[in-house]
Amino acid sequence: MNDAFEIRIRTAATAGWWTLLIAAGFLTLQWIAYLFLTSLKPAWLLSLWGPGISWDMLGHDWFWLMAIFKLCLWLLALPVLWLTLWSRRLRKQ
Repeated sequence: MNDAFEIRIRTAATAGWWTLLIAAGFLTLQWIAYLFLTSLKPAWLLSLWGPGISWDMLGHDWFWLMAIFKLCLWLLALPVLWLTLWSRRLRKQ
């Protein structure tokens, strides 16, 4: 196989893993911010989300937004894992 192609596949896999790591760090930061802000319950946070929002609705929406973000991370992890396995297979050949 072409060495340049193998290097590109390995580089794409590495970039994918870094993207997943940064996204997981962002997700962790969001979770910590959620715990901190829901324990304090500042009024300015409700005003940022708009009129007529309650703390229950904010918690529900934030939970679902983070769940969708996690699902997107899992969907990103599948091609990254495939690229990693493919680059290892190319390296062995």
